Amino acid sequence: MPDDHTLTHQITPEATQKDTAGMPTYAVELEGLNKVYKAAGNAGEKRALSDINLKIPRGSIFGLLGPNGAGKSTMINILAGLVNKTSGSARIWGHDIEKEMRPARMAIGVVPQELNFDPFFTPLELLELQAGLYGVPKSERRSEEILKVMGLSDKAKTYTRSLSGGMKRRLMVGKAMVHSPPVLVLDEPTAGVDIELRQQLWAYVRELNKRGTTILLTTHYLEEAEELCDQIAIINHGQVIACDTTKALLARIESKTLSLSLGEDLKEIPENLKAFHVDLVNPRQLTFTYKAQDGQISDILNAATTASLVIEDVTTDQGDLEDIFLQLTRGAHANES
Repeated sequence: MPDDHTLTHQITPEATQKDTAGMPTYAVELEGLNKVYKAAGNAGEKRALSDINLKIPRGSIFGLLGPNGAGKSTMINILAGLVNKTSGSARIWGHDIEKEMRPARMAIGVVPQELNFDPFFTPLELLELQAGLYGVPKSERRSEEILKVMGLSDKAKTYTRSLSGGMKRRLMVGKAMVHSPPVLVLDEPTAGVDIELRQQLWAYVRELNKRGTTILLTTHYLEEAEELCDQIAIINHGQVIACDTTKALLARIESKTLSLSLGEDLKEIPENLKAFHVDLVNPRQLTFTYKAQDGQISDILNAATTASLVIEDVTTDQGDLEDIFLQLTRGAHANES
């Protein structure tokens, strides 16, 4: 856990708020953001967010990760205008969410975890209604185009109550896009979605990003965040405990593993291999764990050769985002204990 919780977390160097093209350098800026829920009944005061400082660069796919109850949804709801912040500031596309409420709301589209629409409306009617609520002129509405992209053209005039779960999820993404916001927030968009549909949704997310839309993504599928996101922030107990490029976060992994598949059964670990952190997983597999910075692979292989082991295969595990996530969140919990 960083000693200074008010440290500004950002990826790119400091720059002016607007670039030469007149567009904001950061799609979302949070400074000293706090949210405290007052005591009610037998429940005491609860601090959901604590001095959050975060800058999300324009045009990025930015991942926001954290365990349940970490504060992710509270942050998103503040940006969406559904929850009032206690203190600090938040800007969307350069607009303060309180002082410039209307342009700030127009700059963001939110796909919530929950499915929320009238089951007696058709998808086309829902998109038209949503566009009307945002004041999009009829001549500029893209309802049919959005339904086509979402693969719902053939369901345009079917009651939404008859749609499958995956179709309803796609419709939620479509609703968030009716006013062409430059910032799109996806809060667990693939929860309960099958693999094929998940891949289709991510293909569309990538396409939106290529067109210039900044994506803020929360997900419990860490492999998706690792594959999709340029940059990732990890939040725990209402505080940002890590924020960096995905590549830099993965470089923090402290240990790697090397597994040797053997051609002959091994009853015990050879004496010269006991100097390493090694486990005899089964009679034909040895697994070594070593620190990434130590670079022990060549030493391990040389020692195995010296021990006259018959090696049929060698595999390594570099670790993944899940390892970093668990490493950081467990570390933060230990520091608070």
